[in-house]
Amino acid sequence: MTTQQAMEALHALPRMGQGAPGLARMQNLCDHLGNPEKELQCIHIAGTNGKGSLAAMTSSILTAAGYKTGLTISPYVVDFRERFQIDGEMIPPRTLANLTEKVLDAIDAIEAEGGEKPVEFEAVTALAFLWFAREKCDLVVLETGLGGRCDATNVVPHKLVAAITKIGYDHMEVLGDTLDKIAAEKAGIIKEGTVVVNYPDQPAEAMGPILTAAAEAHTSIITPDKDDLTLLRGKRLENRIDYGGYRAALGLPGTHQANHAAMAVEIALALWREFGYDISDDAILQGLADARMPARIEVLRRHPLLLLDGCHNPDGAKMLAATLTRADFEENLVGVLGVLADKDYKDMLSDLAPCFAKVYTVTPNCPRALSAEELQKEARFHTDAEAADSVADAIRKAVDYADENNLAGVVVCGSLYLAAEARCFSKKQKNNRPSPFQQNTHP
Repeated sequence: MTTQQAMEALHALPRMGQGAPGLARMQNLCDHLGNPEKELQCIHIAGTNGKGSLAAMTSSILTAAGYKTGLTISPYVVDFRERFQIDGEMIPPRTLANLTEKVLDAIDAIEAEGGEKPVEFEAVTALAFLWFAREKCDLVVLETGLGGRCDATNVVPHKLVAAITKIGYDHMEVLGDTLDKIAAEKAGIIKEGTVVVNYPDQPAEAMGPILTAAAEAHTSIITPDKDDLTLLRGKRLENRIDYGGYRAALGLPGTHQANHAAMAVEIALALWREFGYDISDDAILQGLADARMPARIEVLRRHPLLLLDGCHNPDGAKMLAATLTRADFEENLVGVLGVLADKDYKDMLSDLAPCFAKVYTVTPNCPRALSAEELQKEARFHTDAEAADSVADAIRKAVDYADENNLAGVVVCGSLYLAAEARCFSKKQKNNRPSPFQQNTHP
């Protein structure tokens, strides 16, 4: 089996299960694979926004401390192998192919026994468990896929820390239509024996289920103190913080990332204090500085600005807008915007529009995408908007418009599908002429 065949086989699995929500199907798959999940010591992260950023910061700190650290992220942006990382390196292609075969063999055995076929995310998660166990990772940082209580990652028995990022409205058709219902699902990762680290500005409606889950698990909650967190002065979109004496330059821009950095510090301190892991202050600062995540308010170029963000719900849009506003970019940017039809794009537009002098709308490469024309109709209520034929067309037009009107630059946002397409365009352009998306690795 080639790497491409492996990815196609995984993508061909069902996206959703047929039976009642739960962990039985995932546990059965792990049982058929020899229970690799039992060999892992885990930091488990759930929430609506910021899971990937917190996971990246946490794993970066643990790697800097000298621990062999596995990391799962969901979804990926460009390369499927982004889902599986050890010490910041993606799974080798051949290893992905070999482990996929093992997972598919287990699935065949389950079907032969009359069991329910695992879904794609369960197979992907089981593959990650196999790799981390085979490589004897010291610690593993797991990002949930959807929810928490019934998420495939929740089968891990050895959970040192459970972290809950900010709860917001997303995937309501599955998780519930109120913050307390959504929070109850997310808080399902809290188990007895875990240390709970909570987002420092968690909505009040979400706190009840989190407190209840912690009480039932006989554990306490660590919430970073906002009074101990200060945003330090720096260049535009430079992120420098002081949290309880930890003065750090963050590798991830965005004012909201200060909250995730504070959580990452508390996770590291909990691992040191409660479980005896040797994590120095220098490792914490180095890990925060080294952490990277694609398409999370990612600055590709500073002058003129080229920024990529995968925000896909109102909370994510608010975070991007707040960051751009704090950097004094109001009405001084051109937006390239694409969204999915099942997202709350009207609220997203109302938050993002004040940042843009003009918006080019696009249709992301996804069956659930809202068309560029439909998004343009809605965007016209907020700002000058024009539908583009393709992502490449939109980026070219946006760059030209910003140049002709002496604007600060371009922001591509609204969907991780759009982020992936923007990166593909950048890669193609790099071979022909200087690309507006040619990354500056030292901004």
